[in-house]
Amino acid sequence: MTTATKTSAKARNRRMARMPADHGNNNEKIGAKKPAAGIAKAAAKPSETPKKPAKIELVLIMLRRAEGATLDQMVEATGWLPHTTRAALTGLKKKGHVISSEKMDGVRTYHVAASSNA
Repeated sequence: MTTATKTSAKARNRRMARMPADHGNNNEKIGAKKPAAGIAKAAAKPSETPKKPAKIELVLIMLRRAEGATLDQMVEATGWLPHTTRAALTGLKKKGHVISSEKMDGVRTYHVAASSNA
């Protein structure tokens, strides 16, 4: 048993995904993208405000303090969940930072002891 496709006079013309809507316009290349208008202006204008530090940099700053940082302090500062914050500490260890922790009065405090990236 073979299946045949039905063709009818009302069959719609199919276009390829990259074909432009106007088939007769040969002035534009198929698939060429136009640059966004705001990109050139934003790139030419120097930023007036300094960039806010990344969250991982904020965690490093907190860990470099003399008192270090608790997990709750890092969670509050970054807005991350506790397991994400612990994963970020693991990522810092993989990047060469030596992170130590101590538990005083039932609260664990983390410190950056040294780093090879200093």
